Amino acid sequence: MSLNDTPSGERIHIGFFGRRNAGKSSLVNAVTGQELAVVSDVPGTTTDPVYKAMELLPLGPVEIIDTPGFDDEGALGELRVKKTRQILAKTDIAVLAADGCKGLAQCDRELINIFKDKDIPYIIVYTKADLNSHELNGDNEIAVSSLKNQNIFELKEKIAALAVNVSSEKRIIGDIICPGDIAVLVTPIDAAAPKGRLILPQQQTLRDILDANAMAFVTKESQLSDTLGKLSTKPAIVITDSQVFGLVSRIVPEDIPLTSFSILMARYKGFLDTAVKGAAFIKNLKDGDKVLISEGCTHHRQCGDIGSVKLPALLKKYTGKNIDIQLSSGRDFPEDLSDFSMVIHCGGCMLNEKEMNWRRKNAEMQDVPFTNYGIAIACMNGILKRSLGIFPSLAAEV
Repeated sequence: MSLNDTPSGERIHIGFFGRRNAGKSSLVNAVTGQELAVVSDVPGTTTDPVYKAMELLPLGPVEIIDTPGFDDEGALGELRVKKTRQILAKTDIAVLAADGCKGLAQCDRELINIFKDKDIPYIIVYTKADLNSHELNGDNEIAVSSLKNQNIFELKEKIAALAVNVSSEKRIIGDIICPGDIAVLVTPIDAAAPKGRLILPQQQTLRDILDANAMAFVTKESQLSDTLGKLSTKPAIVITDSQVFGLVSRIVPEDIPLTSFSILMARYKGFLDTAVKGAAFIKNLKDGDKVLISEGCTHHRQCGDIGSVKLPALLKKYTGKNIDIQLSSGRDFPEDLSDFSMVIHCGGCMLNEKEMNWRRKNAEMQDVPFTNYGIAIACMNGILKRSLGIFPSLAAEV
């Protein structure tokens, strides 16, 4: 991803679903204008989800997902269908490709019911319109021919109309600070920091501050005291990376609001309340309890990595217990969490809000406490109440 690319978590995720050989992959290629998916007359050609981040006019930045046939059979087929179900957890808009020569099949109707249950806006697309004229029943249906490029533009317009309801105007910090305010961002540069750039939550927070017509000062934790001393105006807020939360809290005066990128991301992704309640469970962990530490992305873990090294060490020091730490990353978030005593998730900057909510709800349905890195670290450093000061109603609950 280049520095100017829209992150995956900020893109509208459009999933293409349907049974095998219904023309789904041809439809994906026609909509994207690219040979994104392999097309064949052999049923089951798409064996794994295919992802493509792109600009799709008139929508803008989207992530297109082509899924395996929902009627796949056999042991491998069941695994493919399971992957397709997992895609539904992150789908903002669903496109159901139904064979226009055969009409809706049982698995198509099952998919429609899933869309409705999960409250996913959807469009039914009857393919192969050059071979058959299918009667339409409603504004969310359209007949197209991928081969003849018939009604593909109209389909994009329908998708764009649904996207209007999906787009969010939520802010990371811009609705809390005022124009002219000063925000100090504390960004450690260590062996785990990506070379030549800031991590995504830092980039996004910085941009949101500038969009709010406020001013941002970026500094390392080792220079924070000097930075604060050189400012003639008291900052409106200090925002820190979670891994130096304890140190930064000792440097920043009590009369300056302090929070973390991770706490702001939990709010932005819609699970801050849950994460605050989940962190309270840390003190109840016992010897042998399994804790899942989950990363939303698949970066190479290095020496000093916060998820695999620093956070586990802090957990064991804080609790004094022999805790069994399990790690997951990327799309490999387990559906069955029954073996875990709690889940500590990253900020989720690379996941869209829909998938973060699925992971949260999955934990809640299994009565597994769910929190994130920054909130867990603030809790274990005894500064959670202070770090939630910009959210008074939440701080009052700690």
